[in-house]
Amino acid sequence: MNAAVRAVVRSSISYGLEVIGIHRGFLGLLEGQYSRLNLRSVSGIINRGGTMLKTGRCPGMKTPAGLNRALGALQKLKIEGLVVIGGDGSLAAGNVLSKRGIPTICVPATIDNDIYGTDETIGFDTAMNTAVEAIDKIRDTASSHERIFIVEVMGREHGFLALSVGLAAGSEFILIPEVKFSVGKLCAELKQEHRRGKTSVIVVFAEGSGNSYELADKLTRCSSLEVRVSSLGYIQRGGTPTARSRILASQFGAHAVRLLREGKKNRLVVLSRGRIADIPVALAARNEKPIDLNTYKLARRLAI
Repeated sequence: MNAAVRAVVRSSISYGLEVIGIHRGFLGLLEGQYSRLNLRSVSGIINRGGTMLKTGRCPGMKTPAGLNRALGALQKLKIEGLVVIGGDGSLAAGNVLSKRGIPTICVPATIDNDIYGTDETIGFDTAMNTAVEAIDKIRDTASSHERIFIVEVMGREHGFLALSVGLAAGSEFILIPEVKFSVGKLCAELKQEHRRGKTSVIVVFAEGSGNSYELADKLTRCSSLEVRVSSLGYIQRGGTPTARSRILASQFGAHAVRLLREGKKNRLVVLSRGRIADIPVALAARNEKPIDLNTYKLARRLAI
């Protein structure tokens, strides 16, 4: 997100525009937390994870009273264009504000990569590489101790991160919310792998697939094999962003400013077939991004 903020600020200033940064997202907007940003405000942040503006959940934006307060705050600050960086909740709020008269451009930033219309979101590549690096280290332990490891990654509703991580890490099994699995069948396959002489297995588990610890207990009991769980948790949300994440964020931020200068509003900046483009936010809001089942099948085929 820092790279995107930097791109928005510096692109805007290069066009002679004044930039105001809202701290802590929509929560900060409702509480009047903001500052004027200049070139030096965003100096040295492109290599830092997270966001220098901070962020926070804001249930108030889901209420009519909260929306009215947000509109009032934007009008008081004389905001002529708003760039919203975030996931589906942020995009939904931006969509409403745009319909209420505030020209808004949304930039997709979520490690889940589950925003419809864009091939990739800001932060996804960084989270993926962080998880793959962790799994590479866990595999050393799994091989040395001859154990099965369930590695839980983020993804409450969708398995985009788990699928990419599992494929890149060469995991034997990938469990995602979009594809139902049978504990009995998984257990049988683990025992078959063991009979073939495979003494260590990595199972990448999207958190939305259930309870990883309960699954480990069931697999231990039904297979008599040693199963351990490693939950990567919030390590996936931090760290130095990859070059790809920085470049994508920079391109997204600059494109958002360009759209506002052209008088566009209620657009979502996207990566589509390798090109930076934009689509209506409403289109993304009312559609669900489908998982690539061909990639899922490929990962399973390569895991034999």
